Amino acid sequence: MTISRRDLIKVGLAAGAALSIPSVLRAGTEPTAARTVRMVMGMPSVFDPIVSTAYSSGNHGLAIYDTLFALDSKLMPQPQMVGKWGVSDDKKKYTLELRDGLGWHDGTPVTAADCVASIRRWGQVDPGGQLIMARASDISKIDDKTFTIALKEPLGTLLDILGKASTPCLFIMREKDADHPATEEVNANIGSGPFKFNDALAKPGASFTYDRNEQYVPRSEASDGFSGGKVVNVDRVIWDNIADQQTAFSALQSGEVDFLSSPPADLYPAIESDSNLELQVLNKAGNVYFMRMNCLQKPFDNVKARQAMLYLIDQEAFMRTTFPPEYISTVTSVFGNHTPYSNDENTGWYKKGGDPEKAKQLFKEAGYAGEKVILLQATSDPFDNNAMQLLAATLRKIGVNAELAPSDSAGFSARLRNKGPVENGGWSIFETYESDYERSDAGGNPTLSANGEEGWLGWPKSDEYEALRAKWAVVETLEERKALARKMQQEYWNFVGTVLLGSVVSPIARRKALTGLIGMPGLTPMWNMQKA
Repeated sequence: MTISRRDLIKVGLAAGAALSIPSVLRAGTEPTAARTVRMVMGMPSVFDPIVSTAYSSGNHGLAIYDTLFALDSKLMPQPQMVGKWGVSDDKKKYTLELRDGLGWHDGTPVTAADCVASIRRWGQVDPGGQLIMARASDISKIDDKTFTIALKEPLGTLLDILGKASTPCLFIMREKDADHPATEEVNANIGSGPFKFNDALAKPGASFTYDRNEQYVPRSEASDGFSGGKVVNVDRVIWDNIADQQTAFSALQSGEVDFLSSPPADLYPAIESDSNLELQVLNKAGNVYFMRMNCLQKPFDNVKARQAMLYLIDQEAFMRTTFPPEYISTVTSVFGNHTPYSNDENTGWYKKGGDPEKAKQLFKEAGYAGEKVILLQATSDPFDNNAMQLLAATLRKIGVNAELAPSDSAGFSARLRNKGPVENGGWSIFETYESDYERSDAGGNPTLSANGEEGWLGWPKSDEYEALRAKWAVVETLEERKALARKMQQEYWNFVGTVLLGSVVSPIARRKALTGLIGMPGLTPMWNMQKA
C-alpha cells in the first residue's frame, strides 16, 4: 500500500505475523555451509549508524536494527515497525502505534519510549531529523506502544523523512542507547532487526558475523525494496574483508565466498565467462562520485579556490581511472542524473576535458600562496586510490602544492573528523560517493546541506542556499519542488559545496546459487537471500 503524505489514514495497516522458517541453528552448533552466506563487503569502522554516514555502517544498521517506516521499490515510505498511524485534521499531530511482536535482541520488548529517544538522537545530526526537531512542539509517548509527534506547523514530508534510505537512516535503538549524544558512538550492537551481531566471532579487520534473529517477526506483506516482510532464509551471514581484488575473485570462483560488493571492472569479462558466476546491477541509477573540500581551512575557505576545483576536473578522465567507459557518465546537476530534480541550472562551468587555465586563474584570484593541500587517499579503495593520484598530478600541473596522505579505511575515517589545519593533522580534500537516489533528498541528505560546522564533512556554509533548502519540506507539488531545485542549484554552484567527479553503474558479482538479492539504491539488505 502506498502512503500519501496528504492522506489522513485512519485505518491501521495490518502488521504481519508471518512465521520465520524454523532454523537448523541451535545452541552449540554451527550453521552448515549451505545456510551460511559469505559476502565481501565494506567493513564498518564505526558501528553506530547514527554517528556515521558510511554505507558500511548503514548496512550494519540495516541488518541489526529496524525502522519505523521503510522505502518500497518505488521509493515510497511504507510502515515497518509501525502498525497503525494517523494524522490530525490540521495535519499538525501524528499518532504512531508499534506493531505486535517487536523485541530487542536482549529479550526486552521495543517500546514507544525507545522510538522517542531514537528520533531525538537522530534529530541531532540528520538534516531531515533536524527539520523535524525544529518543527516539533512535542514528541512523547502515550503508552508502551504509542507515541505522538506534534508539530508547530504541517510538515507534508514527515513520513518520507522518517523512512528515508539515505544515511544516517532513522534506526531505532534502545532508549538507554539512544540517550547517548549523537556525537558519542554506541557500540552495544543490540537492535530489534532480523539479524543479530555475533560479538564472539567479530574479527576487526578480517570478518564480522551476523546470525539470524530467530525471534524476529516479519511483516506479512511480501518483501518490496526495504519494506515488507524481512524474511531471513539463511542462518548466518559473514562479511569478509579481502583487500586484494584478485584474491577475492579467486575466493568467489572457488565458492569460498558467495558475493563481491565491488568487483574490479577489469575482472568483469572473467566473471561473465564463468558459468557459476553472475554480474548483477542492484542500484540501476548508479552512484555519483564527488569530492569535498575542507571549507574551514586554507585554501578552500576561499570560494574562489573551490570554484577552481569545479573547473579543473575532467570527469571522464577521473572515472576512467577505474571504470570501463560503458559504465560511466558525466554529471553536472547537484541532484544527480536520474532524479526528478536533475536540471542544468548554472552548469556553465562544465567543459569536456576540464579547464585547467581557468582553474589556475581562480586559484590566483583566491590569493593561493603555496599552502600544502592534503588529499586523503584510501589505498584499499581502487577508485579512491587511483582518483587521488590523478588529482594530485592535476593540481601540481597548475602549481598547487598537493600531497597525498595514504591510509587504510580506519585511518581515513579517523582523520576526516579533524576540522583543523593540515599542520595539525587535518585534511584538504577527500573523495566519496553516494547513490543517485540520495541526491533527490535535499531535505534529509546531509551531503546536500550547507549549514557550516553543524553540517556534513567539509562544512560548507551558505545562508542563502539554506533558506531555499528550508522550503523543500513545505512545497506542495512536484513541479514546485522542481522549480525550487533549480534555484537551489543556482546558488549551490556559486559557493561550491561539492565537486562532482562523475557517475557509474557498478554491478555486484555473485555465485548463481545465491539468489533473492534486493536491488535498492545505496544500502544492501541481507534478508530475502537464498542459497541453493
